Amino acid sequence: MFDLIGESAGALPIYLVSAGNLTVWLEAQPLNWRNWLAGRLENMKAGAALMLPGDDGTPSAVLAVVGDKPDMWSVAGLQGRLPADRFMLDLSALESADPGALAHDLVLGWALGTYRFDRYLKPSEKPRAQLVWPLEVDQARVTAMAEAIFLTRTLINTPAQDMGPTALEQSARVLAERFGGSAECTVGDELLARNFPMIHAVGRAAVDPPRLIDLTFGDPALPKVTLVGKGVCFDTGGLDLKPASGMELMRKDMGGAATVLGLAHMILAQALPVRLRVLIPAVENAIAGNAYRPGDILQTRQGITVEIGNTDAEGRLVLGDALTLAGEDKPDLLVDFATLTGAARVAVGTEIAAFFARDDALATELEAAARAADDAVWRLPLHEGYRHLLDTPFADINNAGSGRFAGASTAALFLKEFVADPDRWLHLDIMAWNSRNRPGRPRGGEAMGLRALFAMIEGRFAG
Repeated sequence: MFDLIGESAGALPIYLVSAGNLTVWLEAQPLNWRNWLAGRLENMKAGAALMLPGDDGTPSAVLAVVGDKPDMWSVAGLQGRLPADRFMLDLSALESADPGALAHDLVLGWALGTYRFDRYLKPSEKPRAQLVWPLEVDQARVTAMAEAIFLTRTLINTPAQDMGPTALEQSARVLAERFGGSAECTVGDELLARNFPMIHAVGRAAVDPPRLIDLTFGDPALPKVTLVGKGVCFDTGGLDLKPASGMELMRKDMGGAATVLGLAHMILAQALPVRLRVLIPAVENAIAGNAYRPGDILQTRQGITVEIGNTDAEGRLVLGDALTLAGEDKPDLLVDFATLTGAARVAVGTEIAAFFARDDALATELEAAARAADDAVWRLPLHEGYRHLLDTPFADINNAGSGRFAGASTAALFLKEFVADPDRWLHLDIMAWNSRNRPGRPRGGEAMGLRALFAMIEGRFAG
C-alpha cells in the first residue's frame, strides 16, 4: 500500500542532500558522479532530483536536493519522477535533531504523494516506483495517517451523484464497522419527530433525504471527544441560488464531514484513549416546491428561533442542531469542521484552516500542535461585539449577518449560540480543497487541519 515495501534487496539509495551542503557532499562522492554532475550544479536547487550512474552506466542511486530544513513534502513528489524500481532513503547527509521523526515525516510525505483519484478514469497498470520502509519508522502510524487523509480526499473528490447523504451515511457505517463502533441515523421526517428541525428544513427539498449520522466508539468512562462535520453533499444555494461558477466545487461542501471521518479513522487506528463520537448532518441543499425560503423562521433543537436571511447560509443551520445534540453529552472536547464561509478564504487564503476558539489556552494548544504537525491553522476573532450583526426583530437570531464585513466571525458567533460549553469548543472553517498541485497535495479534496487536530488530541489525552 502507498507503494511502500519491506524488501530492501536491490533497492537504490535516494541521497537527500540540502542545497547548502551539496558542494561539500559531492566532494566525497565517486569520480564518475562528480563528472556526471559537472555543469549541472547550478540547476540543482531544492526540489531537484537526478539519477546517478553506476560504473556500467546504469542507474545506481538518486540525488534529491532538499531545502535547508527538510520536511514531509521534501520527497512527496519524487515517485512520479522516478523509474519503476525500488528505492530507499539515505538521510546521512542531513543534519536533524530527530532523524527518526524526520524519516517518519518523509515517508508520510511519500505515501501522500502516491494518492490518485482515479475512480472515473481508465485503469492504469503502469508500474510505479516503490520505497522501502525505513527501520526507524512506525509503519502502523504512517499507514493510519495516510489512510485517514486518503479517505477524506476521496470522499470530497467524489461527485454528488455518487456522494449524496445516503452514500455519506454508508461511508460512515463502514468506519463504524471497521472499528467496532455503533452507528445510528435519523432520516427524513424522523428528524422532525426527534427534534432536529433545521437539518430537516435544509435538506427536505432533495430527493435523497436529509439525515443525522451519529457514530460512537470506545469506553463511555474515557474522556469524551466529539467531532461534528458539515455534510452538505451539494449546495445549490437553495432559493438564494448560486451562480453556475459558485456551484462548480460544491461537491466539496461536505468537506467538514469528510475530515471528521478521516480524523476519526486516525484516532481509532491509533487507539487513543477517548470515547469518540462523530456527528454529521448530511443534506443536499436543493430546490423544489417544499424548499425552505428567505424570511422563514425555523425552530431549533436549542429552543431558539432562526430567521432565514439567506438560504445559502445553510451549513450553520444543520450544524446548529448537531452542536446542540453534542452538548447534551457534555464532551470534554468538541470540534467542528465546516466549509462554512468564503470570508474565511478571503482572510487566510485557500491553504490555511481558519479556526475560532473562545478559550485562549485551547487555541494556543491547537496552534502548537499545528506547528509540530506542519498543518497550518490561523486563529480568527470570535468577537462578541459583532453579535449584533445577527440581530433581527422577528426571531432570536438571523442566519446571515448584515453587511459585508466579518462574515467568518459572524458565522462562528451563530454556531456558538448552539454550543453548551464554548470554552471546550473549536470551530474550523476550512477550504477542504487544493486549488493547485503541490508535491503530495494534488488539486482536489484535502484534509485540512486533520493532522493538527490529531496531534492536539493525542497530546492532550494520550501524551
